[in-house]
Amino acid sequence: MHPNPAFRHDDRALLAQIIDDVGFGMVFAATPDGPRVAHVPLLLRDDGHIAFHLARGNALVRHIEQGPALVVVNGPDGYVSPRWYDDLGQVPTWNYVTVECEGRVQRLTRDGLVALLRDASAQHEARMGGTPWTMDKVPDATMSRLLDGIVGFELEVMAWRPTFKLSQNKSAADRARVADGLAAAGSGAIATLMQALVPGDMTQ
Repeated sequence: MHPNPAFRHDDRALLAQIIDDVGFGMVFAATPDGPRVAHVPLLLRDDGHIAFHLARGNALVRHIEQGPALVVVNGPDGYVSPRWYDDLGQVPTWNYVTVECEGRVQRLTRDGLVALLRDASAQHEARMGGTPWTMDKVPDATMSRLLDGIVGFELEVMAWRPTFKLSQNKSAADRARVADGLAAAGSGAIATLMQALVPGDMTQ
């Protein structure tokens, strides 16, 4: 989380949209051997919990329920060149969006794990067009073996810590040039967020 309060964004619906749109993130937790991270698909539930699964052999499986865990989802980002500012004495920076969610983790039952996999695949298959793949296409013996190799979890979010670093600390004219520069450089998603979320008259 960036310490500058200008980069906060508390629209919970937008944070949920970021998690849904990206659908992938990192889960951090402490273990006796030090901090560990897993890179996992994520599913945001209607109750605000975040569900995910880990390989059974992952070190986090044995320890993630023993203390708080952190889920991090990275949204769009892009390099900001000083050439886009009116004052050329500025330095490079990076605009980005990230959502951090801290909370308690509970293990899912096997039925809960199956429901997670079914819901997650249905969500992503629906975005691809055509006839969606469904889990019932997998033979029962194969699915049972695959399920034995993973463990499902659900994070109850106790704290949301988003950062939307979108040049809010620059003038409106500088922000407009930065957004145009990012779009031209191929970082259109972060440029679009700048134009949509930062008021034109905001200066810090």
